[in-house]
Amino acid sequence: MSKALRNDAHQNSPRSWRAPLLLGAGALAASYLFVRSKSRQAERENPPAGKFVEVDGIRLHYVEHGRGPALVLLHGNGVLANDFDTSGLALRAAERYRVISFDRPGYGYSERPRTTIWTPGAQARLLHKALRQIGIDNPVVMGHSWGTLVALSMALEFPAYVRGLVLLSGYYYPSMRLEVPLFAQPAIPLLGDLLRFTVSPLLSRLMWPMMSRTLFSPLAVPERFRRLPVWMMLRPSQLRASAAESALMVPAVMQLRKHYPELTVPVKIIAGRDDRFVDARHNSARLREAIPNSDLRLEPGVGHMIHYAAADDIVAAVDELAAVPEPPKAPRGRRAAKAVEQAPGTAR
Repeated sequence: MSKALRNDAHQNSPRSWRAPLLLGAGALAASYLFVRSKSRQAERENPPAGKFVEVDGIRLHYVEHGRGPALVLLHGNGVLANDFDTSGLALRAAERYRVISFDRPGYGYSERPRTTIWTPGAQARLLHKALRQIGIDNPVVMGHSWGTLVALSMALEFPAYVRGLVLLSGYYYPSMRLEVPLFAQPAIPLLGDLLRFTVSPLLSRLMWPMMSRTLFSPLAVPERFRRLPVWMMLRPSQLRASAAESALMVPAVMQLRKHYPELTVPVKIIAGRDDRFVDARHNSARLREAIPNSDLRLEPGVGHMIHYAAADDIVAAVDELAAVPEPPKAPRGRRAAKAVEQAPGTAR
């Protein structure tokens, strides 16, 4: 056998691959231990700040402030209920409202069973039951970003329950989302489970400063946003929820958009005119045209995280809705949530 053939045979022998495989396995093991350590540390340093309610066997965590008419806050993808506290909006509103901020399923300390595809409609029905259970009736419901889809679904399915909607920086119409293939990977069966316990939290932590700048641009990232517990949001359980919602976003709005004209509750649509994450003209301005009983406000010089920059205008919108005696009765809304429930979801 020639020397070249001997070298080729050696390079393709099982023994030649052993060292790289062992090195890769060791790196994954080290990543797993590091992620587990950071997740446990984050939970020790950030214990549940609110209360729990169990609905259909699912434990949900929520934070409550203030007294008065009810205001329900639904956070966006990737963060926690206390994003509204950190922004100052929840405490500002709590001066005259009973403010309920939920960790949506899979976020913070709320459970998210894998036996359910958590469409906006599925979340709306679960949260409606939770709200009724804790004694909340006829609330104004506010959603930010992905939370706007849950708020819309709740108003469509329970129009006699919701007093009005405040929709902040929402994504309402299908468009090309280049970040979806990247952010949705932790929801892939088996491979996603491996990634979210090892590599994904580390990559997400590296990307966090850049992502934060994109969300706040053209404004600077405020110091109070930096107080959010990053590793609470990068725990494997929350990464899976966030990834699943990234994958579900486009098919969900494709189904939901057909039912926007059926909304009968009053709607306040607020977005940053210079949002570089979700185009306000393609989404918020079009939604205003689709919903008869709606108002639109585009804040100049503001990006996606509008609740950090325009709290006074947002609370003023809540004030207008809270003055409405009761939402109009309509028999139609239930169809929309059913349609969203049928949207293609991510793997369980």
